[in-house]
Amino acid sequence: MKIDIATSHEHWMRLAMEQAELAANKNEIPVGAVIVYQNELIAQAHNQPILDSDPSSHAEMNALRIAGKKLSNYRLPDLDLYVTLEPCLMCAGAIMNARISRVFFGAFDPKTGVAGSVLNVFEETKLNHHTDVQGGILGDDCAHLLKTFFRNKRANT
Repeated sequence: MKIDIATSHEHWMRLAMEQAELAANKNEIPVGAVIVYQNELIAQAHNQPILDSDPSSHAEMNALRIAGKKLSNYRLPDLDLYVTLEPCLMCAGAIMNARISRVFFGAFDPKTGVAGSVLNVFEETKLNHHTDVQGGILGDDCAHLLKTFFRNKRANT
């Protein structure tokens, strides 16, 4: 059976969005991530820097940690990462060092996004590893999660 690529991307992004909702329920910024290998879920995680008292506890970083442990390797070639928000510089560095093959993200981040919004480190020719990146997968839905979270936070302060 042939799988429609667009439908597959939406499927994985919806799983990442479920992770983002888990983060929101913990009063964390709603960002979720999943890592996939040949249409199999390897890892899923969400933001929890407040809960962990760890500034590096972003969804992408947490998913990379889980995948690395599951596969017993710090290199994660041939894996795809789906994340609801464009990666920041810290996460982009970890993604490239892990050798993730492709990143698909939802909402663009005009303040800290480094996959095309502020800059694109994934296209930096001086770096030794390059990850393919595609943004805008269910972008409006992912952006809505973030906007709703921050609107509710402002209303409750």
